[in-house]
Amino acid sequence: MISDITIGQFMPGSSFIHKLDPRMKIILMTAIIVFIFVVKNLLSLGLMSGFVVLSMLISRIPLRMYFKGLRAIWFLVFFTATLNMLYIKGEHAVFQYRSVTIYEEALWQSGFIAIRLVMIVITSSMLTYTTSPTDLTAAIERLLAPLKLFRVPVHELAMMMTIALRFIPTLLEETEKIMNAQKARGADMESGGIVKRAKALIPILIPLFISSFRRAFELATAMDCRCYTGGKGRTRLNVLRYRFRDFFAFLLMGGLCAGIIYLNTLAPALVR
Repeated sequence: MISDITIGQFMPGSSFIHKLDPRMKIILMTAIIVFIFVVKNLLSLGLMSGFVVLSMLISRIPLRMYFKGLRAIWFLVFFTATLNMLYIKGEHAVFQYRSVTIYEEALWQSGFIAIRLVMIVITSSMLTYTTSPTDLTAAIERLLAPLKLFRVPVHELAMMMTIALRFIPTLLEETEKIMNAQKARGADMESGGIVKRAKALIPILIPLFISSFRRAFELATAMDCRCYTGGKGRTRLNVLRYRFRDFFAFLLMGGLCAGIIYLNTLAPALVR
């Protein structure tokens, strides 16, 4: 399960999405996530799903990577869908057993929520798969630049966010190594009740915290040795510039948003 979490990983490539300006990728990802919750019927949901699948193919990232990242959230998707089926009321009952009644409207709502969660994870993963941590830091800093007027340390904030995202795969790999080492020493982490399993995590969490603090101190020392003093007065080797493909992607996203709004008004909403 630990190895199935792929968020934060970067996979170099030369696809159209890789070449987009990182600022534009963040803007497009935000717009996609917003409009994932705007869809109201099968037509608009199908249009959004088709756009996400097409983006996956254009990114040239192996599909197994996307599916591998989804394994970690299947339980959340199933749990959320089940709760919606049990608690959402409607007019047309499709299943009834004693006090449990499942309505047609609840099935639609559960399906919509499950697909939305999957598309959100895929879209977020696509951003990290196709954007290097350096470019991501520069993009976040440029997008948050207006906050400098309110004396917000934008550069430091962007740096912390990117470092945290960058070290997610490293910490997951370290966790898996510690778990394998403890199992080799005879530790039992899969049997027993909740209390026993929680106690079995202590031999994993303590070495993980120690390793995390050690990595943090090593990173701080490395930044001090390179005379890092924050973002004031810093320049960049590669300056971010919008290009024709970025405006094309923005127009394409605008057309998708307009199409979803049109389809929402064209067909009656199946989910209220």
